[in-house]
Amino acid sequence: MYDSVKLEKGMYHLTNRTFTQALEDADPSAQYAGTPLESLDAFERQLKRFDIRVSGTDCDKVEKFFTTTESAVLFPEFVRRAIKRGMEESVLPELTAASASVNATACKSFAIDETDGSYSTVTNEGVSLKKTVITEGDSIPLDKFGRIISASYETVRQQRIDVFAVMLRAVGRKLAGAIAAKALTVLKNSVTPFASAGSTLAYDDLTALYGKFTDYDLTTVVASPVNAAAILSMAQMQDRTLGSSGEVCLPFGAKLIKDAALTDDTVIGISKDFALAAMTGSDVLLESDRLIDCQLDRIAVSVRIGFQPLMSGAVAVLHIGS
Repeated sequence: MYDSVKLEKGMYHLTNRTFTQALEDADPSAQYAGTPLESLDAFERQLKRFDIRVSGTDCDKVEKFFTTTESAVLFPEFVRRAIKRGMEESVLPELTAASASVNATACKSFAIDETDGSYSTVTNEGVSLKKTVITEGDSIPLDKFGRIISASYETVRQQRIDVFAVMLRAVGRKLAGAIAAKALTVLKNSVTPFASAGSTLAYDDLTALYGKFTDYDLTTVVASPVNAAAILSMAQMQDRTLGSSGEVCLPFGAKLIKDAALTDDTVIGISKDFALAAMTGSDVLLESDRLIDCQLDRIAVSVRIGFQPLMSGAVAVLHIGS
């Protein structure tokens, strides 16, 4: 049962196993089916075991993690999850069609050739079928992105855990922002941009962007904060600006996303399900031993990731001005 699992630092250093996976091995979630604990994963059950409340009106302070040597082992995973949540709340998930994990610092890409005619063409008897040719491409480097968290234990020990989690989520968003900038650069460089009709962004330019998508649907428009504000001020946006989940949408259905990594002369349109793949060389990495030992003065947080453009026609780039 979860209350008898032996927690130790070494659970963070197992080959090809995360801390959560090591906990699940020792305390499988399947055995809690039909019980009040079935909604918790192995890590959350350990929080319950040590009565560490991470949210709500009775939320504990950070020092609660360090009540015992075993409960202290949970702290790095709490930090990792909070940072990961911040990354997931960023623009990054809006840009990728698929993600894969690879145990390397680089991986092989692939190229797709669909130039063998239109799929709408009828194939007559005796005529060869149209081809989609997939070949091996160049190597994709998995770049390292990271930040330093610097704060003494004495600084954070009396902070409420939920407040500290907000700070960690902010770190995750900053980290994801740098990664998203790389993703947008890959998208931008994958196609030849087309020019706007005038020197400033107009609604006709957005409809032209929409018209660039033939085989795929334009689902997402990414713009700088300046251009996003300009789009929102257009007369055509007055009647329809919110989607079903409260997101800002263009009249033709594409979600509008602002990202400060884009310059004011560029707007990118993508078909989210076909434009870009992410290859992750590592999950969020932390110096777990230092966190367990309350040495928070300089903690490195990092992740390795690279991007592969996918289907031709799933990305279009609008260049504004001359």
